[in-house]
Amino acid sequence: MRETFNRIMKTGTCQIMNQIKSNASSGMAVHDDCKLKFLELKAKRNHRFIVFKIEEKIQQVIVEKIGDPDESYEDFTNSIPADECRYAVYDFDFTTEENCQKSKIFFISWSPDTSRVRSKMLYASSKDRFKRELEGIQVELQATDPTEMSLDVIKGRAL
Repeated sequence: MRETFNRIMKTGTCQIMNQIKSNASSGMAVHDDCKLKFLELKAKRNHRFIVFKIEEKIQQVIVEKIGDPDESYEDFTNSIPADECRYAVYDFDFTTEENCQKSKIFFISWSPDTSRVRSKMLYASSKDRFKRELEGIQVELQATDPTEMSLDVIKGRAL
């Protein structure tokens, strides 16, 4: 009897662990609007930035804010909440030393120290799956403090 109980417990534990691993690797669902707006940013350059949020109640990444093409980097940083995690995409225009106009698309994972631990874990475990949905990202940046995503940092990573 004890042997049967131990076998059931072991099998049940393995199934539960496999399900947890499966859920963790798949991450959140991604709303179609996220992909659509990203394509508009990348191909049509209709947007300067997009801020994405995980809506925990519906277990989905959604678009929270879109920046017009004429908005500044300061407008972008002001649109990200100081105490909550977010994903963001920023289309950075710059001029090279050879005087060539260039653009790079940054993926920024914002996870401030002051945000909830559960939120940090949720964003960290969903990041790779979400990023795969956005083809064309050229630079990835992870920030826990505003200084880690300052304009100087962006410029340095772009060149």
